[in-house]
Amino acid sequence: MKALKKHDPALWQGPWRIHGESTVFDNPWIKVMTYPVTMPNTGEAGTYGVVRFKNIAVGVLPLDEEGYTWIVGQHRFPFNQYSWELPEGGGPLDVDTEETAIREMEEETGMVPGQLIPLGNWHTSNSVTDERAVAYIATGLTPGSHAPDPSEVLETKRIKFRDLLDRVMTGEITDAFTVLMVQTAYISASRGDLPENVSRHLIATQ
Repeated sequence: MKALKKHDPALWQGPWRIHGESTVFDNPWIKVMTYPVTMPNTGEAGTYGVVRFKNIAVGVLPLDEEGYTWIVGQHRFPFNQYSWELPEGGGPLDVDTEETAIREMEEETGMVPGQLIPLGNWHTSNSVTDERAVAYIATGLTPGSHAPDPSEVLETKRIKFRDLLDRVMTGEITDAFTVLMVQTAYISASRGDLPENVSRHLIATQ
């Protein structure tokens, strides 16, 4: 176990007292760490486990001039079930998230955005991971070259945004990142926080 110095500001700025760290699993995408700690509420000794991500999660809500978007279907290993989601993936920490968004969208839908509108920045599971998620609305879509990741077997559908919103609200779509993007886009459009030509498609009733 690696001992930590008490003066380390990155690890001692909160109420938790951290006494060391160990890596229990490491691969190209994540690192699982354990920390012996003194708990802030009781003062008792304990161990905190954290999944540290090596990529930033990046998602895209494509929107064409007819109010359609694209969703991607694939089997998700952790839950052993099929999932429909907006285009999303991971990008290296040192790569601009817009560059990752463009790459992911082209790989998963075959479309290239002409403009990316920032949509949100979230911590998706902040009790056990340090994952960050960044999302964009993509407009000005043009065909690109379809080059899917070799680890993925994807199915793609073009549907009305309103249809996607309905699937989110009925619980048919369960991917948390997709739910965040869809609901944030709809609320932002309703509040007038997005360009008018984008908002009118997001809040259209048909």
